[in-house]
Amino acid sequence: MTAKQQVVLSWSSGKDSATALAALQADPTVELRGLFTTLNGEADRVAMHAVRRTLLRAQAEAAGLPLFEVDLPSPCTNDEYLARVRDALEPLVRDGVEAMAFGDLYLPDVRKFREDQCDEGGLGHLFPLWGRDTRALAEEMIASGREATLTCADPKVLDPSFAGRPFDAALLDALPGGADPCGENGEFHTFVHACPAFRAPIDVEVGERVERGGFVFCDVLPRHGADQ
Repeated sequence: MTAKQQVVLSWSSGKDSATALAALQADPTVELRGLFTTLNGEADRVAMHAVRRTLLRAQAEAAGLPLFEVDLPSPCTNDEYLARVRDALEPLVRDGVEAMAFGDLYLPDVRKFREDQCDEGGLGHLFPLWGRDTRALAEEMIASGREATLTCADPKVLDPSFAGRPFDAALLDALPGGADPCGENGEFHTFVHACPAFRAPIDVEVGERVERGGFVFCDVLPRHGADQ
């Protein structure tokens, strides 16, 4: 029997990561060893998605997978980012991890950056969602029971009110022309609180909406009284 490839998944806390997770879990050639996430250490939140660390850890617990966290300074130079990620990956490689998987969809420059980063660290790279039609993929995500909330919106593309909305069919229909249905160009980012890969949904509620650094963020919090 051929040994399974030992893989960690780059985990943003969003819908694309959750869909890549399902694809990897369905792949008989892969053994998923955990989720790998970079965070803004000062803010204690997932970089760009602005998801609280407590909710990130709740996702990993719901998925039944180890979580490998990399804290980044703010601001963070590209060299510092690469160094910290490299240092975090080294022990995983020594422990037998062979490849990293990503939920990227079609941006070639982003893929090249990921590939170069993995190559330098002696890792293979997997892109299980690459090249999928994003409208069909978005509809599939929603139909499969994945539930997500928009944590970040680019006000140059979307009305600020999109931050905090659920990622659902109504949102897809409300997107302006030219906006990617999966937000692949940075139109929006999400937090997944329910999906088939989770043992149970994460009970959350939306909080304050703020504009910072040219983006609109909506805080997502454990629902009052929920055990998070």
